[in-house]
Amino acid sequence: MSDTPRAPSIPARTSTEEPFQEVPERPSQASAHEARTLSVALFRRLTELREGTPEHAYVRNTLVELNLSLVKFAARRFRSRSEPMEDIVQVGTIGLIKAINRFDPDRGVEFVTFALPTITGEMKRFFRDTSWAVRVPRRLQELRLGAARTGDAMEQRMGHAPSEEELAAELGVTTERLAEARVAAEAYTARSLDSPQQPDEEDAVSGALSRSLGAEEEGFDRIEYVESLKPLMARLGERDRTMLALRFGQELTQAEIGARLGISQMHVSRLLSRVLRQLREGLLTDEPAAAETEAEGALEAAGAGATSARD
Repeated sequence: MSDTPRAPSIPARTSTEEPFQEVPERPSQASAHEARTLSVALFRRLTELREGTPEHAYVRNTLVELNLSLVKFAARRFRSRSEPMEDIVQVGTIGLIKAINRFDPDRGVEFVTFALPTITGEMKRFFRDTSWAVRVPRRLQELRLGAARTGDAMEQRMGHAPSEEELAAELGVTTERLAEARVAAEAYTARSLDSPQQPDEEDAVSGALSRSLGAEEEGFDRIEYVESLKPLMARLGERDRTMLALRFGQELTQAEIGARLGISQMHVSRLLSRVLRQLREGLLTDEPAAAETEAEGALEAAGAGATSARD
């Protein structure tokens, strides 16, 4: 005896019933006409079988394979989405199974007409519940979709795009709620700051998106230098702070500073050398090279610091 498993047999029909068309070995490869004809016969057979039996499961699985083309047809509407097409088809197949379970052939409705809205609705529910980068309340998602449909209808009826107030009145919501729904629509997809910009984007620049969001502020370093100098400047005498303010704040020459303070240019040079040496020593750290660099930058801000301390 052969051990090869066989598909469950379908109970034979009586002599007064239509002859049962043979199911192809691979139902998913049946033509559209064959699938439609076989589906009619299989649905009638399904109503005669008790749910939970191997025969019932076999007929239902055959119906799923025969009508997979409906799922692929509905999935093509969403091919521009970022979700993988395999995931969309899988979700649509769940909708197909639900349609098969709920379909009643005695109502006289074509299965295709009944199944497509169910399959499409399952896909839309998948996008609504799982594909948003940021979770948005369902009422805002539905308001966003309603605003898009109503806006198109009003534009065709009025001959121009409706204003926010007109659209909100048509939807029966406030303009604030409508604005909230529009903002929520931006949460559907997220974009990495390191992702390259598209060449057709407005004001696009080369490189990553993060480069267009801001630039390094050189003034931050100046603030850091001034804050580092403040305690050191506070320990200097009044004449030394004034001399630094004139040299680095007003950018006067040593001769001009000497004229202001009533001392010689040579004396100003010696005083500046002593004061700058004191400031450098105060800024020294465990890393001499880094300290020298920081000190140079700090001394460029000494004028601002001296003015601040003098005030």
